[in-house]
Amino acid sequence: MIKIRRKELLAGIVLLTAFALWTVLIRHIDVQNAGPNGTEIGFAAINVWFHRLTGVHMLIYTITDWLGLVPIIICMYFGVLGLVQMIHRRSLLKVDSDILLLGAYYVVVILGYLLFEMVPINYRPILIDGNLEASYPSSTTLLVLSVMPTLKYQVDRRIRNTAAKQVIAVFTVAFSACMVIGRLLSGVHWVTDIVGYVFLSIGLYMIYRFMAECTGQKKPYQQLEASDGVQ
Repeated sequence: MIKIRRKELLAGIVLLTAFALWTVLIRHIDVQNAGPNGTEIGFAAINVWFHRLTGVHMLIYTITDWLGLVPIIICMYFGVLGLVQMIHRRSLLKVDSDILLLGAYYVVVILGYLLFEMVPINYRPILIDGNLEASYPSSTTLLVLSVMPTLKYQVDRRIRNTAAKQVIAVFTVAFSACMVIGRLLSGVHWVTDIVGYVFLSIGLYMIYRFMAECTGQKKPYQQLEASDGVQ
């Protein structure tokens, strides 16, 4: 178990390092004025080639934008769960440690999004309502790939029903894949934007999972079984 946890931590660090390196490379490799209004784009040849290959599909963009509400609803659900636990137990410190860590994790994800909104690396390949918008990394991809795995993780910890776990696992993978592919095909991001947030989001999730596992807290249903056995 300890080795598995260390591998999760190592994987998270490697992916975050890859994200940092990827970001630096985007700013220095094949930089051309290939974006709208002559904006500079890194990895210009492959980005322009892929953008021309897919074209722009605003319907897909709109659909994936609306579906971006799904991970937001999931965040809100776990936020309410933590609030209910705090009220019921009358202490923030008595909230399940993995839920507290999850809240901190979501804050880090939001801060990462805000940082790249304020410090644009790339701009979108098209104007949105006539305006330039930051494109790197893909915020929707970050949200989906950061939040959806936490849904599966929390379900695995809190539900014993095998069928329910399998349904959530399939939904998580299918939804995440459709969203990433949808953002790629919509033509509103450069392909390197998507790659960047895959590194960042999965790296952050692996570190969250490592920290949650290291709290030593039993799964909620295991806690209930243990308390039932106390006479």
